[in-house]
Amino acid sequence: MDLSPRQQFILRRVVEGHVEAGQPVGSKWLAEQEDVPWGPSTVRSEFARLEEIGLLEHPHTSAGRVPTESGYRLYVDDILAEGGLPAVRKPVELSLIRREVDDAVRATTEQLSQVTDLLALVSAPPIETATIHRIEVLLLQPQVAMVVVITSTGGVTKRVISYDHAVDPGLLAWAGSYLNEVMGGMAVGSRMLQGKLTAAEVDPRERAFLETLAPAFTELEDTAGDTLFVEGAARLLSEHRFQELPQLSDLLDVLERRVALLSIMRASLSEPNVYLRIGSENPAPELRSMSMVAANYGVARRNLGAVSVLGPVRMDYPTAIMAVRQAASELSRFVAEVYDE
Repeated sequence: MDLSPRQQFILRRVVEGHVEAGQPVGSKWLAEQEDVPWGPSTVRSEFARLEEIGLLEHPHTSAGRVPTESGYRLYVDDILAEGGLPAVRKPVELSLIRREVDDAVRATTEQLSQVTDLLALVSAPPIETATIHRIEVLLLQPQVAMVVVITSTGGVTKRVISYDHAVDPGLLAWAGSYLNEVMGGMAVGSRMLQGKLTAAEVDPRERAFLETLAPAFTELEDTAGDTLFVEGAARLLSEHRFQELPQLSDLLDVLERRVALLSIMRASLSEPNVYLRIGSENPAPELRSMSMVAANYGVARRNLGAVSVLGPVRMDYPTAIMAVRQAASELSRFVAEVYDE
């Protein structure tokens, strides 16, 4: 859409004024700003033109104007094209986090919500991207054993196995040593895992015992699944934003259904730059009164998850975009170090 420089300037000031104050922007107020060289009548005239082409609207209770979804979209597209994004006030910092990826994802979610004052959602890498780091085979009771699998990303899964007879502690010790030797470094989703449990060269008694441990490895992907970390619901539902979320019950419903949110966030993995959907642009009906900003993170040539914020259409988009990008970059740095180990 072609706008004159004056119209572009006025649209930007209306968006930024409305985001900051939460009120319709009046022509008299805008004309009084130091960087606005035009009088109220000129500003009113441009308001009318911007309203005619669907970029501003005129609430019936006020003489001022507010941006439409199309107005926000044009504003954001212009900001992205110019590259004029602000520095992040308090960047996400993961240098003090231990090597566990889940801890880093959780910290990213918490810090991003604090920085943006929005609902933050971060998806953890799928379990099949991890490798087996260490295996423990423990005797809990004479007839009960437990297999602990620790992955390269710090994930831990446990499987308790009961027997109808006492288990030989020596057999458990051998199994732990053997499994670490042959499975260490293998991908969690590798089809070779089953083969290591039924290797022909293993003594029949030992092989029979290994087969009882098989579910701890063959069902790793099923027990883990995708993990979504969410932080900041209280901020999003605070009293001063309540009226900006007309689909509040729908939002609470979609927050309960994490699978639906994960599906939406997967769409952002294909976006090379930033995934941004404003209001009705959202594919999920429950989110069509809101906006989502997301960016993917991962290692070279492979996306592992998405970092995103969700909030009202009246959102500080430049800050949200820059914060999401910075958080995704920091998380990418962190996981690259973990996956390279």
